[in-house]
Parts: sequence; structure tokens; C-alpha cells
Amino acid sequence: MDGEIFSSPEGDLRGLKVASFAPYLFVLLWSTGFVGAKYGLPYADPFIFLSLRTAIAAVALLIIAQITKAPIKLGRGAITKSMLIGLFLHAFYLGGVFYAISQGVPAGVAAVITSVQPVLVSILAVKVLGEKLRLIQLAGLFLGLMGVILVLGPSFESKVSRVGIAAVFIALIGSTTATLMQKKFGSQIPMLVGTAYQYLATSTVLGIVAVLTSRTHIEFAPHFIFALTWLIVVLSVGAVLLLLWLLKNATAASVSSLFYLVPPATAIEAYFFFGEKVNTQGFLGIGITALGVALVIRNTN
Repeated sequence: MDGEIFSSPEGDLRGLKVASFAPYLFVLLWSTGFVGAKYGLPYADPFIFLSLRTAIAAVALLIIAQITKAPIKLGRGAITKSMLIGLFLHAFYLGGVFYAISQGVPAGVAAVITSVQPVLVSILAVKVLGEKLRLIQLAGLFLGLMGVILVLGPSFESKVSRVGIAAVFIALIGSTTATLMQKKFGSQIPMLVGTAYQYLATSTVLGIVAVLTSRTHIEFAPHFIFALTWLIVVLSVGAVLLLLWLLKNATAASVSSLFYLVPPATAIEAYFFFGEKVNTQGFLGIGITALGVALVIRNTN
């Protein structure tokens, strides 16, 4: 991954080092979301789980903004845009993934379907954002997709819920739309308070859905508390803010291509946490995926 794509505007050495490391850190943090879901979902219904998570995350971000003296007030237009981005990025994406896993869809299947997002974003970004996509980058996108399918292909052999699969496709549409919206007009909104409004909208909508469907069960067992804490601190605060920062400083295509590395990273984590083995085909897929991402985010200057 070429650090120059994610370099800071100031261009100092320290900023360059941080920017070079940021994509790797994002992949690592984001990939733990599936592990967190697997730990927490046995103890809570998916929508109330996410409603609680995003509500706490919103409060945490507002506190951080207050402490750091970041901008707090937003105009009506910025609030509306933040909430729309939040609904697509968190309510549709996270809600779809969590619901699918709760319906028995393997995390690997959910990961590989949502990993089609880089292809959709890159193609749509040409029209919506006016970004240019070179032939070698297009080849990298499809190479990355092939690698992900190799890693997680065996997961498709098991029977899965059709409703759950439909939920994953809703998640895919949500993450794709949110990425384009964030790149088009979200980067101008102060990050901390803008993300807080994203979470407030998500928490409200998912909370209403949970109540209307009578799925509000939560068991505050140690495993659930650990999963909730991890998902709030590492994912809802750390990984999401890092994603928004990357979208502000790089093209939508280059940032979205990082999602190709999430399923392989999740597969490796699942091996260490749950004993799920990665076979030879999986390691081959990881290598192909890494090559595809490298082709997409290489320096285009």
C-alpha cells in the first residue's frame, strides 16, 4: 500500500508515517466486528444490540468533542446529511449484517457478499464523484474479489437462510451508498459531531424497529458486556472515525478496496479465537486479495 495516497495535507514525516499505517490499522479494527458480533449476539437481539451500541457511541463522541473543543454545532443541512449517512452506514449495513448472523448466516458468507462493495463503489464513483479508474485498478478490484471468494468459498456449501442472505445484500447496498455519500458531501462535516449524529439517527431507528418487532431481549452476561465494549470503543469510535478520515484523504475506490482485506483478516482471527482453520485455498485467496488491493491503491500520480 503506497502511503502517499493517504498522506496528510501538511506532508510532514510524522503525518506520512501515521497515514501509511492507517489503512492497515483500519482493516485490523474493522475485521474484528464479525468476531464481536459472534460473541455478543447469543445474548441480545440484533436491533436492540445495535441501538444500545450506537446510542452509547454517540454520547462518547459528544464527550470527546467537548473535551477536545471540537466543533459541536451543525447547521440543519449538515445534521440531515449526517443522519442519512448514518442510516445507510450503520442502520442498513450493521443492521443487515447483525440480523443475518442472528438468522444463522455464517460470518464468512456475510463478509464475502459485503466485500463486493469495492467494485460497486469504484464503478459508481466514476459517475457520481468524477473519479478516474485506471485499467490496472479495475483489474485489481476483480482480482481482490476473486481472492475473497477463494478464502470464503467453502462457506457457501452450507445451507443458509434466504431472509438472512437478503439482509446481507441490504447491508451491501447500505455500505456502498454511505461510502459515496460520505465522499461526496460528508467530508465537509466536522468528524466527531457528524458521526455522533449518524449514531443518534441509527440508534433511534433501530430502537423503534426492535420495539415494533418485539425483539428487545438483552442479557448482560460478561461475554455480552465485553463484546459491547469492544464494538463501541474499537469499531464505533476507532474504526469508523478512521474510515471517515481515510475517505476524506483518499479516493472512494482506494478506501473501499481495503474492505477486500477484511474477510481474510476475519478468517485469520477466527482461527485464533474460535479454532476455525484456514486451508491452502484460503491462504492462496489471501495472497490474491492482497495483490488486488495493492493494484487498486497504488500511487496514481
